[in-house]
Amino acid sequence: MKSLAPAALRRFAALAVIVNGLFPMIWIFLTSLKTEAELTHVPITWLPHAPTITNYVRAFHDQPLALYLFNSLTVALLSTTLTLFIATLAAYALARLKIGYRDLALAAIIAVSTFPLVTLLVPLFQTMRALGLLNSYGALVLPYAVLSLPVCTLVLISFFQSIPLDLENAAMIDGCSRVGALFRIVVPLSAPGVFTAGLLAFVNSWDEFLLALSFNSATRWRTLPVGIMLYQGEFAFPWPEISAALVVGIVPVAVLIVLFQQRVISGLTAGGVKG
Repeated sequence: MKSLAPAALRRFAALAVIVNGLFPMIWIFLTSLKTEAELTHVPITWLPHAPTITNYVRAFHDQPLALYLFNSLTVALLSTTLTLFIATLAAYALARLKIGYRDLALAAIIAVSTFPLVTLLVPLFQTMRALGLLNSYGALVLPYAVLSLPVCTLVLISFFQSIPLDLENAAMIDGCSRVGALFRIVVPLSAPGVFTAGLLAFVNSWDEFLLALSFNSATRWRTLPVGIMLYQGEFAFPWPEISAALVVGIVPVAVLIVLFQQRVISGLTAGGVKG
């Protein structure tokens, strides 16, 4: 009985996590297939009686949803690329080079990652306005890269430290520069960590709302989270239509996770034991 109890508890905990994670997405998807009348029907109907894609058509018709998707994708890809490039250099320096106050630098990185976003809103807004970047991709790409850097740097440090130094030395003896050894030897061998850091940066940029609402007020530059907010009216909340837009927004992230789940899982598990 003693051995069965922990196993049953683990299965129950795993089931609770799965239900907690999947149920909201399933409910949003089912809602997107219902009519407004069916959604407000009492008693509640769990499955749509007559599934319809009308809400998806209206989601693209009532708001420029395709434009919002393009803007979010562009901002997320650009900020992720910039984040990975800078985080790779920073993580390598902290993992390999003999620099003073390394522990203090790591403590500062951890401290910065804990700052509430709302406390950074005003200084970031003033900085973007001074640079003339408001209502542009740059107004979001630069802040998103800065906000994702601490976590991505910490993830990459643990992987770079796990790569044998002899491999880099051999590459440099063969004529590689230190930068060449980094991008030809260290980064490829740390692929799970790079994918993990990249996915974290991408999701942070894709989901962010506060900065996107504050920095890009023009329709041309709005991203998906802000665009979805505009579906609601002063006295109306078209939940089926909003749910359809949410499903469209979930798809890109879900596709990324499905495509790279093995690398991300290995990256998360390896990063937890190396360092």
